[in-house]
Amino acid sequence: MAAALIATTSTVPAAADNLGAAIVGGILGGVIVNEANKNKKRPRTVASSSTRAYNRETQVALNYFGFNAGTPDGVMGQRSRSAITQYQVYVGFPATGRLSQYERDFLVSSYNRAQVGGPQVVKAMQTHQHGVRSLLAVWHDEATGARTATSSYGGMPVEVSMAIDEVAASSDPSAEQLLQRSGFIQLADLNGDGKTDYILDTSVSGSSFWCGAQSCTVMVFASTPQGYSRNDFLSHQATPATFSCHQGVCRMNDAGNTQMAVAPAPVAPAPQQPETVMASTEPVVQEPAAPLGGITLFETAKPADAGPSLASLCSKVSLLTSSNGGFITAASMTDPELALSEQFCLARTYAIGTGEQIVSGLGNVTPAQVDAQCDAFGPATEPYIAKLATQPAAQVIGEVQRFVLKSNMSVEQLAGTAKICLFSGYRRDRMDVALGSALLMVGLGQKPYAELVGHHVGQGFGLGADSGKAKDWYLTAIEAMEGGAEAVFAPGQPERVALLRAAVTADDAAMAAPQPAAALPTFNITE
Repeated sequence: MAAALIATTSTVPAAADNLGAAIVGGILGGVIVNEANKNKKRPRTVASSSTRAYNRETQVALNYFGFNAGTPDGVMGQRSRSAITQYQVYVGFPATGRLSQYERDFLVSSYNRAQVGGPQVVKAMQTHQHGVRSLLAVWHDEATGARTATSSYGGMPVEVSMAIDEVAASSDPSAEQLLQRSGFIQLADLNGDGKTDYILDTSVSGSSFWCGAQSCTVMVFASTPQGYSRNDFLSHQATPATFSCHQGVCRMNDAGNTQMAVAPAPVAPAPQQPETVMASTEPVVQEPAAPLGGITLFETAKPADAGPSLASLCSKVSLLTSSNGGFITAASMTDPELALSEQFCLARTYAIGTGEQIVSGLGNVTPAQVDAQCDAFGPATEPYIAKLATQPAAQVIGEVQRFVLKSNMSVEQLAGTAKICLFSGYRRDRMDVALGSALLMVGLGQKPYAELVGHHVGQGFGLGADSGKAKDWYLTAIEAMEGGAEAVFAPGQPERVALLRAAVTADDAAMAAPQPAAALPTFNITE
């Protein structure tokens, strides 16, 4: 850090002079110092081997799904073997008490996918008799091509899939045939939360059960933190422009053409919030019919300052991971971009888990206080985020280190606060908070966190995408872990570093591969 300080000549913004006041406001910093002092008093233990960390990750996943493996200590004893047998029997694997690589990968990837959350996870916890364990059966069926009553069509929310089954049960077309009919499903962001909402138009089913003389039932599914909320209307030729939603409550924009199919309980009129976005009335974007079937995509208006949603990306990636039978490995990788997206979402899950654990110990701090103070990371680290697009990784790290040295907070305060704010940023999809926190961790000497910066830069979350600049950050993390630095994301997967390197350097390998020489024409000349 001292060497980098000497080598760096750029000036540090004045915000660094009062970082403590800007970020923690006297709440997080004090609590984290107390936690750090407690940790100093605890006896230190010898670090576990990579094998024990690998086993601990398996035990944590088993316990999460209700297969009691005992305390995750990294020792696969009799209790862990019994839990493995129960897991194998439940999913339908051979009951050997020992996990094959596929069985272990499926278990851990399912655990990571469940941590991402989503309506499918919430619904399983609330309604299924086996709780979250039922997701193993659902996701295994998805991976093997089977489909159960609680799984989904094409990765759509289970609430939408159940409604498709409901329409099909009262119509001649099957569910699969309905999905191929143009206009049956329309996609739009009706409530402006950055997530896809769904419109099901039963008029294409040709069923008198769903249609009257002049209109048919239209089901509108709006996303909420608890899942998807269904709103039923009677409409003729409904489009996304026909509806607008505030959170899970939707209304019709054209009262003369549309009416509620079933009168709901009285609800106060939804306030017109700035973030509520009306569905666009722009012409439909016609996509190829073969891959999308009857799903029609509509362009929708977005808030002027809205960036891409990492939560939405990770939801889609988790579906692909499950359908592919587990995470991509270095040996199986054919799509480096998807492999990096999987690892980005996995790292995000670990960052959320770590921060959530720290916050749970801050009994005198509310979530609102945490979020409010973490929002100060945006302006405090904005100058360094801006430099990611123009300066090499080493130079930015040096300037962040100067930023750290000029602050009036201890290393323990800064590290604890950055981990909390990673959690806060990723939980709320605040990319400026998450990226600033990751930069601060790198500046504190935790170079494995440079992987997060690489993901943000490479995929354009928090700034414009630049794969060339991202490579420097990826390699900073990879070389640190190859040099013995402790992994902070998925520490039980030692092969992960090799996968990251293979994905990051895939273009280099392709360019270095010998190219076949162009064949020259030959002619047989005779006199």
